[in-house]
Amino acid sequence: MDAYDTGSHARHGLDGPGGAPEPADGPQPAGRGEPEGGAEPAGRGESGGGSEPAGSGGGSESVARGGADSGSEPTLDGGERPAGLPGPRSEASPGEHGPAAGEDADGPLTVVVTDTSPEPRGGVAALSFRYRIAAAVAVAVVAVTVFVHIGMVFLHVAPSNTLTKEHGKAIDDWIYPEFEQNWKLFAPNPLQQNIAVQVRAEVKTADGGVRTTGWYDLSAEDGRAIDANPVPSHTQQNELRRAWDFFVATHDASNRATGTRGSLAETYMRRIVVLRLARDAAAGKGGTITQVQVRSSTTNVPPPPWSTERVSNQPMYRMLPWWPVTAADTAGGAE
Repeated sequence: MDAYDTGSHARHGLDGPGGAPEPADGPQPAGRGEPEGGAEPAGRGESGGGSEPAGSGGGSESVARGGADSGSEPTLDGGERPAGLPGPRSEASPGEHGPAAGEDADGPLTVVVTDTSPEPRGGVAALSFRYRIAAAVAVAVVAVTVFVHIGMVFLHVAPSNTLTKEHGKAIDDWIYPEFEQNWKLFAPNPLQQNIAVQVRAEVKTADGGVRTTGWYDLSAEDGRAIDANPVPSHTQQNELRRAWDFFVATHDASNRATGTRGSLAETYMRRIVVLRLARDAAAGKGGTITQVQVRSSTTNVPPPPWSTERVSNQPMYRMLPWWPVTAADTAGGAE
């Protein structure tokens, strides 16, 4: 066996080793980029006898490699495609890579139903018609009340005009005593005094005798109730103070009424002190309060330590006359 025998594994050239490869005995499958019957592609073995690898040289080898040496790739139809361009895509048949869109792999077509119901309503719109009517009526009542109150306060503080002259009593009945307006907080010289309202009573005892109680400091009682209560009531804070201010504004220094409201102020003050004495059980067991006397104790507020101002610390009293107590002044008597 020599080097040129086809069964040898030596490399063949054109005229010897390294020459062109000899054609195979049988038909060979067309290589990539070659028509059928052409030279077999480089690097691929023969299916029949011993394969002969392509040599380093040879014209047939360079032809078989085709566009590999020229930077192009062979196509299936025998042409060449420039390197870097994508080849044609193969269209996958339905079901090759899974079920198509909207198709169920195990059954018929599945239909997805979206909930189209409206969102739940909130607020007043969520109420029934009857409750909406009730809410509207309540809002209307509150709005009208606020409007009337603002109008009454405006007419009360406004200068005298036709409306206040014609409807002055109705305005006063709405404002006094709870909503009376004053400007003491904004005065150039605010109050610098502590005013305490005190009361004592003449009591008819159960055995027919008469005795006079000591002075009850009602302002001090309110102060203690406020100090012990984080949310004190309007009554504890303002009832007694506003009643005294009302009395002073409608009486002169001799405690005589200066107008028609003087009698109202006196009645208001008398009823408040009688109720407070009853709360403190001033009459005792079986006793009855027949008269009360009210006084105010005014004390100057001491100046701060750094001030050179000197004021008296002695209380000044304003004593009112004795007022007889009637059945209307006691608890439930005004009903």
